[in-house]
Amino acid sequence: MASLPISTGSRLKRLPAEHAKVPGRGILHAAACGALCALSAHAPTSKAQQPDLLLPERAFAFSVRATDPGTVEARFAIADGYYLYRDKLRFSVDPDALAVLPTLPPGKMKHDEFFGNVETYRGRVVVKLPLAQSAPGNSVTVKAESQGCADIGVCYPPQAQKVTLTLPAVGAPPGAPVEASPARKSWFN
Repeated sequence: MASLPISTGSRLKRLPAEHAKVPGRGILHAAACGALCALSAHAPTSKAQQPDLLLPERAFAFSVRATDPGTVEARFAIADGYYLYRDKLRFSVDPDALAVLPTLPPGKMKHDEFFGNVETYRGRVVVKLPLAQSAPGNSVTVKAESQGCADIGVCYPPQAQKVTLTLPAVGAPPGAPVEASPARKSWFN
């Protein structure tokens, strides 16, 4: 049995006689499509049964910026309807090290059905990370480990995100935030 030709974008060519239109075929095709469309209109869709959840890197967007040669700011932009657990947040820096453990801002108390009473973050979280031995112009990689949930009761597994950036010169203004997972450009924009 010969296969149908594949479109290459070139001009339309006539099909061989064996692929000629079969009488009544268009009517049968239209009837079958109409029946399938009618059935699918009344059937529940899986999309209605499953909520639209963001990917973890979108729900908990991580970025870092260097404020000076000895300090970087780790930031989370948390999407509406999502929250991060304060006690699940950890940071590390490579090849440098943290001068001291970072001071996390206080969170808001929440009763969580999985973990009991916990502190959580919503919206935006900024944490200053002082570096132990930094030098202007050096590159450092900041790694964040976190875990969060959606308000609809779905929790994500622990996530690790990292950002590599160059430390600014002494006296230079703070650098722009570098995103761990920058938004991809759409073909249609």
